[in-house]
Amino acid sequence: MAFIDHVLQVPSYGWTDHNGRLVRPVKGQILSEFLRRINIFKDFRNWLPLMSWLKVLCTVPFLALFVFKYFSLPLLVVAFLYSMIIMGTHGTIWHHRYCTHGAYKFKNRFWRFITQNLTISMIPEEIYVISHHVHHAKADQPGDPYNAQAGFLYCFLADVNHQPIAKNLCESDYNRVRTMMKHTGVSANTYVQYLQWGSYVHPFRAVLAWALNWSFWFLVFYLLGGPGLVACMFGAAGFWAVGVRTFNYEGHGKGKNMQVEGTDFNRNDNSINQIWPGIVAGEWHNNHHLYPKSARSGFKPYQVDLAWYYIKFLYRIGAVTSYHDSKEDFLKHHHAPFMQNR
Repeated sequence: MAFIDHVLQVPSYGWTDHNGRLVRPVKGQILSEFLRRINIFKDFRNWLPLMSWLKVLCTVPFLALFVFKYFSLPLLVVAFLYSMIIMGTHGTIWHHRYCTHGAYKFKNRFWRFITQNLTISMIPEEIYVISHHVHHAKADQPGDPYNAQAGFLYCFLADVNHQPIAKNLCESDYNRVRTMMKHTGVSANTYVQYLQWGSYVHPFRAVLAWALNWSFWFLVFYLLGGPGLVACMFGAAGFWAVGVRTFNYEGHGKGKNMQVEGTDFNRNDNSINQIWPGIVAGEWHNNHHLYPKSARSGFKPYQVDLAWYYIKFLYRIGAVTSYHDSKEDFLKHHHAPFMQNR
């Protein structure tokens, strides 16, 4: 089997049936798999997907405090801007364009660290990066960890059910995982440690990074606006972390071909360009699938790309040394021919 076929932990219901067709598990199967995969008492190697959702649960008290004690219209605007725009754009900048696709390069570790911690940490890099490579290799095909054709819940709980790396990789395959993650700056387990913990990152380092990131932002927000702002921002971060888990279902047409001629030029899968994710997070998803290694995905004049503006700004000040920009290629080979044939 090819590396991309077995690098992720296969769910109990499998990717395909005996005829090679996509398995569409029922809700009970998906929920049962979710509970099994976060059960650290059965297998402590389930610690990383559990931590991913534990972060979300830890933001619930903050959200409750914001809604029931500190709520105000100005803070609601702040929460909206932080969750919808800042958190969303950071996810595109860091997890998507840098960690997964290496669309640009930092000058040094300092700027990489700053960019990594621009917001409240919610998503483990390891869960996102490896599975997203599989997603691009198998988009809307069996084995795609968030295949929209299998339904909303299949995508929504994918970070637990489908995205963690397999726990039984051979040493050479684990070294390939390390190569895919090396540029992110996240320290790797040795192969022996990987077999023990079932993950690329060590639990101690992951929890320490979480604690330091949250402590820093807690202090910053407290100094800027007291407990009300702290509750607002951490509650907003949790809201985003839940919402972002719905994106790939929506971004791939809810499992249907919803592409629009002249807007969605990549026809190899069901990815679509959506106005809202594009404007608030630079996530022009069909453009991204057409040019996954491009640091810019907003190619047309109306396609606002806040993530690209940040990357370009860092380049201007010398913090980013190089980047890929596929706009000219898109205009030449896709947009211009379409306009000529109208």
